[in-house]
Amino acid sequence: MANNKAAVNFDKLLGDESQDFKTVQILDETGQVVNPDIMPDLSDEQLVELMKQMVWSRVLDQRATALNRQGRLGFYAPTAGQEASQLASNFAMNKDDFLFPGYRDVPQLVQHGLPLSQAFLWSRGHIEGNKYPESLKAMPPQIIIGAQYIQAMGVAVGMKKRQSKNAVYVYTGDGGTSQGDFYEGINFAGAFKAPAIFVVQNNGFAISVPREKQTAAVTLAQKGVAAGIPAIQVDGMDSLAVYEVMKEARDFTTAGNGPVLIETLTYRYGPHTLSGDDPTRYRTKETDDIWLKRDPLVRMRRFLTNKGLWSEDQENELIDQVKAAIKEAINEADAIPKQKVTDFLKVTFEEQPQNIQEQITEYSAKESN
Repeated sequence: MANNKAAVNFDKLLGDESQDFKTVQILDETGQVVNPDIMPDLSDEQLVELMKQMVWSRVLDQRATALNRQGRLGFYAPTAGQEASQLASNFAMNKDDFLFPGYRDVPQLVQHGLPLSQAFLWSRGHIEGNKYPESLKAMPPQIIIGAQYIQAMGVAVGMKKRQSKNAVYVYTGDGGTSQGDFYEGINFAGAFKAPAIFVVQNNGFAISVPREKQTAAVTLAQKGVAAGIPAIQVDGMDSLAVYEVMKEARDFTTAGNGPVLIETLTYRYGPHTLSGDDPTRYRTKETDDIWLKRDPLVRMRRFLTNKGLWSEDQENELIDQVKAAIKEAINEADAIPKQKVTDFLKVTFEEQPQNIQEQITEYSAKESN
């Protein structure tokens, strides 16, 4: 391993059917370091940048929720509470690594290089939201639960064939591990030792179904054992622990050792999506309060403040900057011409069959009136 203080020795876990899935943690709820032996090798500047990205994500969630309620955004899956799981894991990756996000993983996608205005267009179902430049190593967020695991496995196998030194990383939720695509993806990747990092963000519920009702497995990490994949469980509210585990996983898989499965224990503070879900029907206030005390931003804020790297004024200034950037991005999205029926017809096939050509002619005449 690249770091002799690794959070986990993936070489040792490989093929170990008796893996002890103890949760890796570095920062406790008060922001104190409880496991100094595995502190990540991050500079002060990098620690501050990671915090900035997490604050950016929290503000984006708040503003996106407001925009949705104003009718300016379409589909939206809240992300508050999962900032460490999402942004700290993404922070450990390279721009040339290939990202496969789920529908809740827009923050990683934007930090990976997608313009925020384009992410807003994707939320609206606009075709311009899915037109990625070749330089952006990512696919649009997958709506079908678990399907991105199959796609990620395919790209990872291709990377291995091309002898790439990069990795594929992919996200799903706890509900995704109950899908057939999940098992097929990790099994095939394990068999071919593909350079893939499978991240399971366990926020406790697949929409309204509690994790314990989805599976009898004690952990979701242990599902990697059957596929011969080393796996680990990490405190998903602890940004430093998530980063360190993800970094070690990347070092492991890009060295030719095959895939890794990471389960992050996290929580979403809002509903599953803003499309009618009411979390008060299946979650208690007591449960919410427990997880609010584990807020990843509060934990990181206390840690950085104690180091003299963060202040309330600094955060408030950043919040104002983020709000301004979001306003600019939504205005850019508003400026894109509205979609027409012919726009959809023209991109349905690379070479349009006769019936599609006839429909394009028909609707072009209607749209010109």
